[in-house]
Amino acid sequence: MKLIFNLIIIYFFLSSHSFANKGYIIEFVEWLNANKLYDYLDTKVKLGPKYRDTSGKTQNFDWSKCDTFYKPTFCYDENGLIIEEHRKEADAELEHFYPNINFKIPKKYFDRIPWDAKPSQAQLLYRVFHLIEDDKGWSKANILPTSKPYEFIFDLKKENKLIHKKMEKTGLLSYLMFEDGKITIDEITPVNKYGLLFKNDTKWTSASVGKSIVSYVTGQAICDGYIDSVDVNLSDWSLLQNTLFENVTLINLLNMSAGDQKLAKNNLKKGKGRERNPNLNTIEYHMKGIFKGTEPGQNKYNYSNLVPNIILNYIWFKSDGNFNKLLDKVFNQKAKIKNEVFFLKQNFRTVRNKYPVTDESGPLRYSFRADRYDFLRIAKAMMEDWQNDTCVGKYLKEINDRKIIKNLKYTSNFTAFSHSRSYGGLFHLNFPGFKNRNIFALDGAYGQSIIIDMDRSKIIVINAAHEAYNWSKIALGALK
Repeated sequence: MKLIFNLIIIYFFLSSHSFANKGYIIEFVEWLNANKLYDYLDTKVKLGPKYRDTSGKTQNFDWSKCDTFYKPTFCYDENGLIIEEHRKEADAELEHFYPNINFKIPKKYFDRIPWDAKPSQAQLLYRVFHLIEDDKGWSKANILPTSKPYEFIFDLKKENKLIHKKMEKTGLLSYLMFEDGKITIDEITPVNKYGLLFKNDTKWTSASVGKSIVSYVTGQAICDGYIDSVDVNLSDWSLLQNTLFENVTLINLLNMSAGDQKLAKNNLKKGKGRERNPNLNTIEYHMKGIFKGTEPGQNKYNYSNLVPNIILNYIWFKSDGNFNKLLDKVFNQKAKIKNEVFFLKQNFRTVRNKYPVTDESGPLRYSFRADRYDFLRIAKAMMEDWQNDTCVGKYLKEINDRKIIKNLKYTSNFTAFSHSRSYGGLFHLNFPGFKNRNIFALDGAYGQSIIIDMDRSKIIVINAAHEAYNWSKIALGALK
């Protein structure tokens, strides 16, 4: 019954979110039932296309007319807007799945499970399900796998007791250590934890790790001649005209020092009725809204989710129809990926406005999906570029040389984001205890982490559903 209680908590956690999350919880219950995970379910739950109306009577609704990615939960009209009468019916169906209980969930749980929480296995199982399902409905800028992917050599050490313990006790999903050309540690969550969902070929979220991958694509765009250098300004892109970004240099964007701190932090600050999360609308929408007529402030470190989206869409603009060719060179020819990878791309169903979504409006997101081994292949390509002093390797060295000090008021050794002292080219750099070591860190929400030791040929790739797995010891500490 404890698991049932925890699953009910998830429902109330989600009830404050968008309608989309309500769809996920219904699909999650169906998935639990299909996989016979009955310990997570109240025995009173009965699945099916039925809902209870306000009088308590059970009614049927024909969901077949809802032609959508999220069937049976969503119904859209021809303009991509949710039909309100169907929204009510879906809400009623959702209530059919769960009994009413009299308790509250702390507000800090509403947006995401906080790093210092102790979520149950039921909550984390739903988190894995939700993050896997979260790319449905989006368009994608995808890259197909190469015909001859890079095949890893395995020289596995004896079982690492610490990693194994973290797999059992935390939201850690995958841990890979690559050193001297071989994978020496390869751990993945077992079936009795999250392994029914997270597998070797699962396309997992990168979260803000994707920002650094955008930087790697930027280096290739410069080397292929689409962009002159990191010192160009973006005044040739009409979407940025009459905004603080119009004359900003690319290096200031890459260093998160665009002078946008009055209007943006991680998300956009409230103003002019615009959406706060920059990932939910196009670049054109934001520039014509909150940033119209703005002037840049001081160029200092200001971490923003909008900036990598600007950079990625600027690359699309400058590539002049060759964007897919550019991505193919990065991920197919160099990283030699084994499975499809992709950046998310907005469409008329995913944006939070009625403006048209076109390639020219800036719909690309830094949100990137790949499987655990392909994340390692991409990191390996970065390291080889650095070590072989290729054109992109020179780009990586330049952004490392031109990094800026973060000057954070709060630091900790909990994540690469909070522990690194400098930032350059969308990478976290300069770690205490690693003087004169070129450590590049890619860091993302829920515990996604890639650490590359450029000097000692060592890479650690971590995927997780929650941060509290002792990053300092099993990620950065493992480099020592």
